[in-house]
Amino acid sequence: VDAQTLPPRPIQVTVNNSQPLAFGAFTPGASGGSVIVNTNYTRSSAGTVVLLSLGYSSAPAMLYVKGNPGTVVTVTLSPSVTLTGSNGGSMILTPGPVLPASPFVITVPFQQTTELLIGGTLSVGPVGSNPAGNYSGTFSITFNQQ
Repeated sequence: VDAQTLPPRPIQVTVNNSQPLAFGAFTPGASGGSVIVNTNYTRSSAGTVVLLSLGYSSAPAMLYVKGNPGTVVTVTLSPSVTLTGSNGGSMILTPGPVLPASPFVITVPFQQTTELLIGGTLSVGPVGSNPAGNYSGTFSITFNQQ
């Protein structure tokens, strides 16, 4: 078994800006609930949330990690964050899961990247609390390499 040569090369992370975490179109219904986007590109809901097919896509966030083969990478996501609506209202985003699961080992040459997908769960209030619009916010991702 070969380990990476010393000193270890720092990993490089690039965000795929064309694929942010997206929950698609939905309506919260009378009491709200949640929308879940998984790393396998599936979307589901709970409570009175109804998923809609109006041309708005849903997808996990995509990042690219580059590092020496054999590098162990641990990914830590921020806890829940508040997303603010363009027409008022707010929702709670809980980031995760991550694919590949953390920690993972980089197995490709440094010139290639490892694709990292991040799903999430969006907690949605009733329709009166969450008017239609775009909701946005940020969450943090910490990468540790060994």
